Amino acid sequence: MDERVIGRTGRQASVVGLGTWQLGADWGDVDDKDALAVLEAAAESGVTFFDTADVYGDGRSEQAIAAFLGSRPDLRVLVATKMGRRVEQIPQNYVLDNFRAWNDRSRRNLGVDRIDLVQLHCPPTSVYSSDEVFDALDTLVEEERVAAYGVSVETCEEALTAIARPNVASLQIILNAFRMKPLREVLPAARAAGVGVIVRVPLASGLLSGKYTRDTVFPENDHRTYNRHGESFDQGETFSGVDFVRGVEAAAEFSALAPEGYTPAQLALRWIIDQPGVTTVIPGARSAEQARANAAAAALPALSEETRTAIQNLYDRRIKEQVENRW
Repeated sequence: MDERVIGRTGRQASVVGLGTWQLGADWGDVDDKDALAVLEAAAESGVTFFDTADVYGDGRSEQAIAAFLGSRPDLRVLVATKMGRRVEQIPQNYVLDNFRAWNDRSRRNLGVDRIDLVQLHCPPTSVYSSDEVFDALDTLVEEERVAAYGVSVETCEEALTAIARPNVASLQIILNAFRMKPLREVLPAARAAGVGVIVRVPLASGLLSGKYTRDTVFPENDHRTYNRHGESFDQGETFSGVDFVRGVEAAAEFSALAPEGYTPAQLALRWIIDQPGVTTVIPGARSAEQARANAAAAALPALSEETRTAIQNLYDRRIKEQVENRW
């Protein structure tokens, strides 16, 4: 699979990575056997970038990755984790002592002395403007606890603030065919600054797979049931903030745009891969089959101008007014 350099890390990542939120929690039940099968299928398909967080299953996702990589010392995989969401979301919690404690826990979970990439996990907005926070992150690098650090953001404004920091190596942001605002300013700014871009929620929580109807019911422990209106965390993390019924209707139109040989999900992933400035896209997968299909999007041809224009028109007509003023 093609690889691209993750900004200032100097390390490379496959253009399709693997998001592992679903291996920890909040997407229904995934047992340990299935979690390892997903990791194995992704790696065998050429994926060399795994994204996780200390809060995914309270460490379960990190531990699953450690168990898998421990059994496969032949693999070269860059692992990125995130920190900061296991405590009350107030700026006062983003201090060096807490960073060290969170880092110690993630290093134990991952079974490593130094983490490849650690990201602030969508902290309060004011955190991105704090010199003390970024001085503390620099200290983690100096202490060789982490090789590099980045940020995960909710809004374009947060992204632009973070990109201006000289040692931020990567930016993780929601970008998909139902969330296009980052294309205008964020991706060009990241490219100019040499900051890698990691794209999450690429399928709008599965909407862009075209598999759902307005009558689809998700498990009670799935965030697509309990966070549709932002009850537990930012609403934009669930269906990219798009109303479910409107999203299902727009997704049906999106699916009809898939060229021959593409599934709707692969169309969504290929659209992201084609955007200048994107380093890697990190779809989740609940099965080995899904992990392989996601990875296969990297080998598909770039989309035609006609298809890209049709996707843009769909967004402008059906989605833009609902999401652009919020994120």
